[in-house]
Amino acid sequence: MPTLILESLQSLKDYVGSEIAVTGWLLVTQERIQKFAEATEDRQWIHVNPERAARESPYGAAVAHGFLTLSLMSHLMKEAIQLPRDVQRTINYGLNRVRFPAPVRAGEKIRARVRLHSYKELPGSVEAVFDVTIETEGGGKPCCVAEWILRYFLP
Repeated sequence: MPTLILESLQSLKDYVGSEIAVTGWLLVTQERIQKFAEATEDRQWIHVNPERAARESPYGAAVAHGFLTLSLMSHLMKEAIQLPRDVQRTINYGLNRVRFPAPVRAGEKIRARVRLHSYKELPGSVEAVFDVTIETEGGGKPCCVAEWILRYFLP
């Protein structure tokens, strides 16, 4: 169940500057990493060769692609916010900044902390900018920090 259930899209503006959600944990498996490697054709050994990564990488295990971690924000956001029924579509408008301060090792769990950075009404839509911090279970530093722009379209 989403952390924040919105009755109206305009009520989102009440949360500017606030953390609105901490999602549940999501397991990042080696299988998910392999599938992402195939989809993106990024088959670097640090991602797809767990035995070599255990021997040679500074992380002691295969790690997820940073872009895999970033792409999981869409799934995590569905856990964070339930939009009102009158929202026709949500468009990923882009990112202002993204950093990957720490790795996600295969077999680790991640979750997102979501804060509403800004809210702006536009003709026929609302633009919301979210500060999303993805962390690993038991990790000291976040594995992804992003400022994400979403546009919500109304009828």
